[in-house]
Amino acid sequence: MAEPRALVRRIDAATPPGRDRAVDALRAVAVLGVVLGHWLVTALVADGGALHGASPLERMPWLTPVSWVFQTLAVFFLVGGHVAAKGYASARARGTGYGRWLAARLARLFRPVAVLLALWTVTAACMLAAGTGLETVRTLLQLVLSPLWFLLVFAGLTALTPLVRRLHPVWPLAVVAAVDLVRFGAGGPAWAGWVNVAAGWLVPYCVGAAWARGAFTSRRSGWALLAGGAAATAALVAWCGYPASMVGVPGAAVSNLSPPTLAAVTFGLAQCGAALLLREPLRRALHRRPAAWAAVALVNLSAMTVFLWHQTALMAVTKTGLLAGSYLPGLHTAPDGLDWLLNRLTWMPAFAMALLLCWWAFRVYERVGPRTPVPG
Repeated sequence: MAEPRALVRRIDAATPPGRDRAVDALRAVAVLGVVLGHWLVTALVADGGALHGASPLERMPWLTPVSWVFQTLAVFFLVGGHVAAKGYASARARGTGYGRWLAARLARLFRPVAVLLALWTVTAACMLAAGTGLETVRTLLQLVLSPLWFLLVFAGLTALTPLVRRLHPVWPLAVVAAVDLVRFGAGGPAWAGWVNVAAGWLVPYCVGAAWARGAFTSRRSGWALLAGGAAATAALVAWCGYPASMVGVPGAAVSNLSPPTLAAVTFGLAQCGAALLLREPLRRALHRRPAAWAAVALVNLSAMTVFLWHQTALMAVTKTGLLAGSYLPGLHTAPDGLDWLLNRLTWMPAFAMALLLCWWAFRVYERVGPRTPVPG
């Protein structure tokens, strides 16, 4: 036990006194929420030697509250806006130009992405050469590539930080509402909804930027966002026909996430309110408990690695399980009942172990060299 305790002490001692530990904790919660949510609602069903994707939400709608707990992207954009706005202000104060600041921030995003794409390009080619079915390869690549849309949006908003850091969140919120009114109220084209990919995630990003300049710091503001966002979401679901699930469900006429709807954005505002209310309790707890802070710090140091490789970890366990010669419950079987869910929960430690191996192998690509420090 001496070695882990020494690591905890080193991390605690190396943390600058002015660092806001609550911000790092919120980022860690957001990343782990996405990981656990994907592991719960992503099923790879084995059928005649092929793998195809399925969602338990399609056959078990009572699992919908899972999407309320683990769809935490709004919190990530909240923290992203906060950190980017503070980092840009600090860079300007030091005399660092916009180009250098942006290059440093994007380097940590796209270096690990390049490694992921290179490895999966080779893997897919080897699988096809070995006779793996095209449907299986397509399913696996879709799981790997689908989360990358989030990084493109995040990178775009980061690049726009100097322009949007003083933008009030009500303006992108109004755009989202107008787009949904055109789509659902006036029978407009479905493609119009893709405007909300930028506008929808700009809302929590702007809340984070406003937080960086001193707004939304009172508990009254947090409660207003939480209560107002929750009430608006409930009204949109109950009376306006929006889905209750905050993630996409196969076969559903409307997805709240692809592209984001007004319900997803108001739900995100409620999450932002909850996050802002948790700041002080988290900050106090992490100062009192160095071990908890060490865990948060380690997640943040490799947040991109965890995000990028968590689906690969799930797929590695699933493919390895096929070596058993039979389809394993909760791993290869259709997600059609409580038994599947209970069996899936027993596989979570295996997914975590596979992710730990991926972290060990690929975390080095997330490190930014001394010549390109990440401001903020």
